[in-house]
Amino acid sequence: QVQLVESGGGLVQAGGSLRLSCAVSGRTFSSYTMGWFRQAPGKKREFAAVISTSGSTTFYADSVKGRFTISRDFVKNTVYLQMNSLKPEDTAVYYCAAVRGGIKLQSSSYDYWGQGTQVTVSS
Repeated sequence: QVQLVESGGGLVQAGGSLRLSCAVSGRTFSSYTMGWFRQAPGKKREFAAVISTSGSTTFYADSVKGRFTISRDFVKNTVYLQMNSLKPEDTAVYYCAAVRGGIKLQSSSYDYWGQGTQVTVSS
C-alpha cells in the first residue's frame, strides 16, 4: 500500500511562487511514476506534470510548461512541484498520484492519490 500526503499549498499573488511537496510512504518509491494533477472548481481534473521512476524524464501540460518544475528526492521519498510565475488560472486543488511503471498522462491510469492541497492565486 502506498500513501501520499501533499503539502505546500496556499494563497499567493499573481507572479509569485509556491513549492508543493508530496511525501510517499512505502519502500518502493522508485518503482512509481509520479504525477501532479489539478482540479479547478467546476472543471475536470487535469494533468499538470509527471516524472518517471528514475527521475530522468518529465512531461508537462502546455499550460504550465516553462513555469512549473517537477522533481523527486529518493532519500526523502518525496516528489515536488515548483510553481513559478503563477497565474489566477492556476487556482485549483493540486493532487499528487502514483502508478507503477512507465509514464502515464491520464488520471484514470493512476492507482494512488493524495488528499489534495489548495492553491489560490490572486490577481
